[in-house]
Amino acid sequence: MLRRLLVVVGAVTALTCVVSSGAYASSDGYKLSRVRHATAKFRSLPAAEKAGYGLLVDAQGVACIDMPGKGAMGVHYVNGTLVGDAEVDALHPEAVVYEPGPGNRMRLVAVEYVVFQAAWDAQHRSRPALFGRRFDVTASPNRYGLPAFYSLHAWVWKANPAGTFAMWNPRVDCPGGHGSHHHT
Repeated sequence: MLRRLLVVVGAVTALTCVVSSGAYASSDGYKLSRVRHATAKFRSLPAAEKAGYGLLVDAQGVACIDMPGKGAMGVHYVNGTLVGDAEVDALHPEAVVYEPGPGNRMRLVAVEYVVFQAAWDAQHRSRPALFGRRFDVTASPNRYGLPAFYSLHAWVWKANPAGTFAMWNPRVDCPGGHGSHHHT
């Protein structure tokens, strides 16, 4: 009887561990589904523009950001008010990222969280993090002509074989190749 009870307790414990680890692994999925829901309205570029997101071009006037051999990010539309607030909110990304398509159609593929390094560091002791991931650092000078900043991409609208939070997505393309000046 005791042996049977120990086997049942062991099985329940093992099942609990499996369920707990599954729930832990899916917590990012749950959080990302909330981000996807919160940004669904931005599948319409006019809706993003109406919400205060504007086209970002780098210092050379390039709108579609790519990296030969790694893929692309796409075309960023940035909300300057959110970038300048030195805060990070998963449901209010500082940028929405689009992939240009046929007929100048823009398809929402990702969101990006951005905060200027100096503003963040003035209030915090470590880099920002969301979804258990630390943000990347882009030093200054950089191709955007911006001060140093922290950023994190979340590919919630297009799968990225390099990873959900990778900077570059090999499945995203900038028409015309590297340095495309696609301004849609």
